[in-house]
Amino acid sequence: MDLNTSFQIPGRTEKSRFEKIDTKVFGSAEIASKAVATEVAELIKNNKKTVLGLATGSSPIGVYRELVNMHKNNGLSFKNVITFNLDEYYGIKNTDPQSYHSFMNQHLFDHIDINKKNIFIPNGEISEKNIEKYCIDYEKKIDSFGGIDLQLLGIGRTAHIGFNEPGSHENSATRLISLDPITREDASIDFNGLSLVPYKAITMGISTIMKAKRIILLAWGHKKAKVIQRSIEHKIESNYPASFLQNHNNCTFVIDYEASAELTINKTPWLVGECNWNNRLKKKAISWLSRKVSKPILKLTTRDYNEFGLSGLLAEFMGSAYDLNIWMFNQLQHTITGWPGGKPNSDDSKRPERAKPSKKRVLIFSPHPDDDVISMGGTFARLIEQGHEVHVAYQTSGNIAVSNDEVQKYIEVSESFVNLPDNLKNIISNNGFLNIDSKDQRRKKLSLKIKGAIRRSECIGAARFLNLPISNLHFMNLPFYETGKISKNDPDQNDINKTTSLIKKIKPHQIFAAGDLADPHGTHRICLDIIFDSLKIVKNESYMKDCWLWLYRGAWQEWSIEDIEMAVPLSPDQVLQKRNAILFHQSQKDKVMFQGEDNREFWLRAEERNQKTAKSFNKLGFAEYQAIEAFKRYHFH
Repeated sequence: MDLNTSFQIPGRTEKSRFEKIDTKVFGSAEIASKAVATEVAELIKNNKKTVLGLATGSSPIGVYRELVNMHKNNGLSFKNVITFNLDEYYGIKNTDPQSYHSFMNQHLFDHIDINKKNIFIPNGEISEKNIEKYCIDYEKKIDSFGGIDLQLLGIGRTAHIGFNEPGSHENSATRLISLDPITREDASIDFNGLSLVPYKAITMGISTIMKAKRIILLAWGHKKAKVIQRSIEHKIESNYPASFLQNHNNCTFVIDYEASAELTINKTPWLVGECNWNNRLKKKAISWLSRKVSKPILKLTTRDYNEFGLSGLLAEFMGSAYDLNIWMFNQLQHTITGWPGGKPNSDDSKRPERAKPSKKRVLIFSPHPDDDVISMGGTFARLIEQGHEVHVAYQTSGNIAVSNDEVQKYIEVSESFVNLPDNLKNIISNNGFLNIDSKDQRRKKLSLKIKGAIRRSECIGAARFLNLPISNLHFMNLPFYETGKISKNDPDQNDINKTTSLIKKIKPHQIFAAGDLADPHGTHRICLDIIFDSLKIVKNESYMKDCWLWLYRGAWQEWSIEDIEMAVPLSPDQVLQKRNAILFHQSQKDKVMFQGEDNREFWLRAEERNQKTAKSFNKLGFAEYQAIEAFKRYHFH
């Protein structure tokens, strides 16, 4: 495994000619974190004194985890390390769980042998009249240690580094700054609500960061892809503060594959050199060309291919645009089906699913109690209508996503019919009644139980509406999720065992699972990894030889044309049916606790994504459907 992150001058090769910052792309955030931690460790080991600039947020957590492991298992010492953190929320106590002081202690400092006197983090409790002097002194303190040897950075959705928001000047120093609304919105998950997020922060300035001898910026996931591309490939703009890093002579962006998605080398690799034309890349290139010239596939010409850098692809079909167009059209046409469980008594050689067995056992895994109907509600309904034995496994309770107001409403309704136990009456009478951070464990436990019950009742209502037997619903309540907090435990064998047992019980011919890994709290990714780990255990069972795994999206993102292997069209009536199924999840309507970056309600965002997919197919030359739900097959054998 190549873990090299050392700096290379950008743009010197044909493939990197669009890049103005050295960029290293790794297959996963885990591998990338290990690579960065290795560089940091080597720097510490090879110097008598090392000054590190440290970042917070989700991006560096993996790096800190690796450094802690190196300390505990490989003897890496931090006794001669001095650290300066980039930033801190203003008006927040250093002991607050959401403070960056707490973050750093939790993820790094409490687990290594660093001298606490060598830790410097901006103090969010400083009075505003003393802020200016404090910030100047922070800069002087950095200088007194000879400057920062290696600075770790993350990047926000606004392209901020530290808390240098859009509009920050390249000469800016450490200062108090107002946070961009998008930054506050992204932080609302950690603070359990937007209203609790501070409006200001203390941050190192752009010029402070640029003085570091070495800079490594970390970015994971598709949500960072656009700002990464803008920062690396476009000109320097103050509206994209990370772009200032183009001027640094020893800066490397370390990113995972998802974060690199918008870079030219990945998005349109045919523009930077020769390509290995596998089927996925062919579909990606031709659909891109179709959009580029605003023509359906069957109208693309040899001139179109040649003018837009696709002569190499055309050559694979002996220069015949006609043959290439027909191949592409057939590839996509064979993905479209109104029979997601396979069409009985039909030729399935050109269909995405098997005709046999005609009646399949289907297991739909839903990370949260509404992902099934949000992401594949139309397909869900069709599988039931076509006579398949459908089961739904709700992997988590989703209890923390229910607001306190929603709980109070249910309790008050219950009170109208029955005499409430004293503990419930006490909850209602107390203004802070359902605080998930409450130190009263009994109250906290009861609160989460009620919230979980609300979400279960919503699932049952949606299932009843779709004519699915309630006995076919499986509420797994995977242990990793049941913390009562936004932060979750790492999944363990208990989670895998519960999942494995269910698969063994159902013996499915089809499994559907969430493949949209952009949910703001990361639960979808954890749930999918648990399924993958479970499949490794059961894949050699005889019944699993007939099992196919389909990945759906829709709640947070959608599959691209080149990834779609099954496209299920929905009529206007089926779209309305799906909408009504989603609306049974009333606790997730209107005031959604974890909205993410998309402000649309879940039913609306799913509907519009499905309609956009249908329009994409239509523009490529296919029939005009009202909406399409898309799936990609995952081969686990």
